[in-house]
Amino acid sequence: MSQRSPEEIRQSIEANRAELAVSLERLRGEVAEVTDWRKQIREHQQEVLIGAAVAGFVIGGGIAGVVGLLRRKKRRW
Repeated sequence: MSQRSPEEIRQSIEANRAELAVSLERLRGEVAEVTDWRKQIREHQQEVLIGAAVAGFVIGGGIAGVVGLLRRKKRRW
């Protein structure tokens, strides 16, 4: 195991600190890009519209089904 001088240790620490700063800035940029919901919607507009249509159809059908069941029960009584 080789002994490093205090100056070599300081240089190593500074190099690691600089590398960490670069990595942190890159990570911040990636997080900002991934969490930009407006950009995500623009990039996936077709999928969003299809999902909204399906959700509307399911919710509308569910409400219509419940109302239909309630009307049917009232007629029986």
